[in-house]
Amino acid sequence: MARKSQLKKSDLELGSAGRFAYQGLDRVMHEKARLGILASLAAHADGLLFNDLKEFCSLTDGNLSRHLGVLSEAELVETWKGGNGTRTQTMYRLTDAGRQRFTEYISVLERVVADGQPDVKKMDSNQSKLSGGWSPA
Repeated sequence: MARKSQLKKSDLELGSAGRFAYQGLDRVMHEKARLGILASLAAHADGLLFNDLKEFCSLTDGNLSRHLGVLSEAELVETWKGGNGTRTQTMYRLTDAGRQRFTEYISVLERVVADGQPDVKKMDSNQSKLSGGWSPA
């Protein structure tokens, strides 16, 4: 037996087709390690040294280098080299465009969280409203 859609007109008016497609979730930023790197750099506007980023994000040298390469190629992160005598250090900062894109990305994530909240709150009450023949899978 075919099940009739339970969407009400008011549900459809809340958004258009693709309302939950979240086009602003950029694949470059959405990877867990890169998200951590970007969040760390966003919290430290003056930038972070490689070893500090490695510690904050719990990444190996190789993994951090690889992810920083992806972020640099996407022009989200810039690299600065400097030193104090005998030792050269590398610092990373968000570019202006990177900071803007990360802010936009966070706004989309906040929308995802907000969109999911009403369903979580209603879940228990909706289970009792299911017609006969339905049970948790």
